[in-house]
Amino acid sequence: MKTLIRNVKILSMNEENQVYEDGCVLVEGDRISRVGNSREAESWDTGDGEILDGGGGILMPGMINTHCHVSMMPFRTLGDDCGDRLRRFLFPLENDAMTRKLVYRAAKYGIGEMLLAGVTTFVDMYYFEDEVAKACEDLGIRGFLGETVIGQTTCDSPEPYGGLEYGENFIKEWKNSRLVKPIVAPHATYSLSPEMLKKSFEMAEKYDTLYTIHVCEMEHEMEKFRKEYGQTPVEFMRDMGLLDRRTLAAHCVYMERKDMELFAQYGVNVAHCIGSNTKGGRGVAPVPAMEKLGVAAGLGTDGASSGNTLDLFTLFKLFANFQKTAYHDRTLFPACDIVKMGTMGGARAIQEEKNLGSIEAGKKADLVILETSSVNMFPCYNPYSAIVYSANSSNVDTVMVDGEIVVRGKRLQKADLTQIRQELSEEMGPFIKAAENYGEML
Repeated sequence: MKTLIRNVKILSMNEENQVYEDGCVLVEGDRISRVGNSREAESWDTGDGEILDGGGGILMPGMINTHCHVSMMPFRTLGDDCGDRLRRFLFPLENDAMTRKLVYRAAKYGIGEMLLAGVTTFVDMYYFEDEVAKACEDLGIRGFLGETVIGQTTCDSPEPYGGLEYGENFIKEWKNSRLVKPIVAPHATYSLSPEMLKKSFEMAEKYDTLYTIHVCEMEHEMEKFRKEYGQTPVEFMRDMGLLDRRTLAAHCVYMERKDMELFAQYGVNVAHCIGSNTKGGRGVAPVPAMEKLGVAAGLGTDGASSGNTLDLFTLFKLFANFQKTAYHDRTLFPACDIVKMGTMGGARAIQEEKNLGSIEAGKKADLVILETSSVNMFPCYNPYSAIVYSANSSNVDTVMVDGEIVVRGKRLQKADLTQIRQELSEEMGPFIKAAENYGEML
């Protein structure tokens, strides 16, 4: 099956940030076969495939959310202003009320939100992750999914560290999926024993997967490692053999220079969650210093309980505003660089730059068309600035994942969002009742 996308301005996000003003892209199967302008496209063999008119909009690579807990959708707007809610509310309420069915329905809703916002790939860490995998296939998104490994009982394991066995079974079951790539996801440096952190890493090595973990996120985490080990969490990880090209470290707010140098030395990449970090009052991660050392950083929304949104347009603005303010430099991170962080930067962070992140022949056909006819998109002198400072998820018109159109005319193509929301709302009844036991959350 071939699809010709025409009448678009293409932001390729390739090494040269090449732009095609009157652009065309030919998709064959799940791959991009040709990229060029309309004159070049006249000689392309499109067969009897579909011709998709982009309406003069912007064609960009699918965006990549490098850190998410997609099934935490039921927690959105609960206890947003409460301190230490992770241990006081979120962990207990998960054990009380998260179920296999709720995880599935919440995942479908969250995935719907991401697709409608042009996110075509996401990295997830949660429970009942096989249900998240089913939701990915149902709606047609690309997911790098890891079952949470943590040193406490959870909603899907009556024993601490049950996620290790669950995760291994998940990897075996889903390793051949077209869209789902199972990974290993220990929760954090502070919530697992050293032995289990190591076992988790060994499993990632065994199955050659990503190893994603929360790092240098919490003040109590930093204090714990100072007192118990006389080290930063990153130094501890180095000594445990946990730093590697497969390691994707989420948050990384409290990074010292020596930590960043270690990341660069071992090829560790970062999921920068500017929304949840600043909402939690934790601070702004030193991304400029990381990038100067060669550490790749992608953008992550975190869960809807922490960042309240799963779209990257919100993060683009937050990233620009907070980084420029933190360093008192308006010129820091031009808009093009920020868009690249949400596309190619994310691809590098998850070790998929050969397949994802840019519009180039041979890469996966994960593509997004933004319409420019809405009131917020005119005038559009600089398309990168329009995306970062003006656009929002409502401007996403068409989304293609793996060569399949999954959003067309701003509507999901493989599911009905109204029905997904209704099903989730029905399933949330016991969850809402359980939440009433935590008065500060409501």
